[in-house]
Amino acid sequence: MLRYFYSYAFVMHIPDGYLSPATCAALYAGSAPFWYVALQRTKRLLNTQMLPLISVFAAASFIVMMFNLPLPGGTTGHAVGVAVAAIVLGPWSSILAISIALTIQAVFFGDGGITALGANCFNMAIIGSLSAYAIYRLVAGRSAIESPRRIWAAALAGYFSINLAALAAGIEFGIQPLLYHDATGAPLYAPYPLRIAIPAMMIGHLTIAGLAEMIISAGVVSYFQRAEPSLLRSTAPGAPSSAEGYQKAGGWRTTRPLWIALAVLLVLTPLGILAVGSAWGEWAPEDFANPAMRQQIAAASGQATPPAAAPQGLRNLASFWTAPMPRYAPPFLKNPAFGYLLSAMAGSGLILLVFLLAGQALQRRAP
Repeated sequence: MLRYFYSYAFVMHIPDGYLSPATCAALYAGSAPFWYVALQRTKRLLNTQMLPLISVFAAASFIVMMFNLPLPGGTTGHAVGVAVAAIVLGPWSSILAISIALTIQAVFFGDGGITALGANCFNMAIIGSLSAYAIYRLVAGRSAIESPRRIWAAALAGYFSINLAALAAGIEFGIQPLLYHDATGAPLYAPYPLRIAIPAMMIGHLTIAGLAEMIISAGVVSYFQRAEPSLLRSTAPGAPSSAEGYQKAGGWRTTRPLWIALAVLLVLTPLGILAVGSAWGEWAPEDFANPAMRQQIAAASGQATPPAAAPQGLRNLASFWTAPMPRYAPPFLKNPAFGYLLSAMAGSGLILLVFLLAGQALQRRAP
């Protein structure tokens, strides 16, 4: 039973083996310019009190993605928190924060592949941040920070950004059998074409996962309007254009309520393993030969019969990287709930450490 907790609960984190090396390389290359601009635009903020704010939103995204939700077809999904990050931090700092969270997930916990990290960042961090920011600014217009219109804007930004990210993942899955197959026509990587991959990815996100992202985004913005409106200044009319404008919204002392809220979420993370089921597109190679799993794969794929065995390329790349705590299950712990909690603590700590080290390095280099 523990295998179902940890191996199949992370929709939209594409694992190693489901995308061809050429696709992975293309998406790394496509992500690189956005990472460069994000780093350049965020670098000067890491010398200011904005550092704690970026850190807490990166850690919050990491934690939010650990709360799995049951989706139609027996799969599971999660919110990302990308819309709130884009609304508070702006799109470029959001891209950097979410990308670091995804990198920590892939390297230390095997949630998403190392070869597919560029794809996962392109989908969730880049498409998610830019689309959420654009939708929020378009819908919110020049309304006041305390306007209810901004709550609706946040809700729509959350809903559509996560669905656009899921659509991108579905397209990436679906083009694999079209472009990469052997002499007999058998797919080498992800086995299902666009007509199956896109509906399989979108049904759950258009319903449960999208609604979760919508509620989180609207609820957090509504709370900030009452409790800390300065956090919404960067995406409001007349927003400050320099680091000085963020001083009131940053700092360890002023972000203390956010860290407390994050600590509460962290304690609740074991609830994330309650939603069990096979996440679409993240089956292990041995699942294709398992009769029970084959039924689950078919049920989640419009009753399309899966291949008799895992595609050759998928088998070759699936073991590309072995994470120290695979699927948030430290090998030295037998209790799944405590292992999940410890993983959440470790991941949040690693994210904070990355930003602290980056801030110190930039301060030493500053004139």
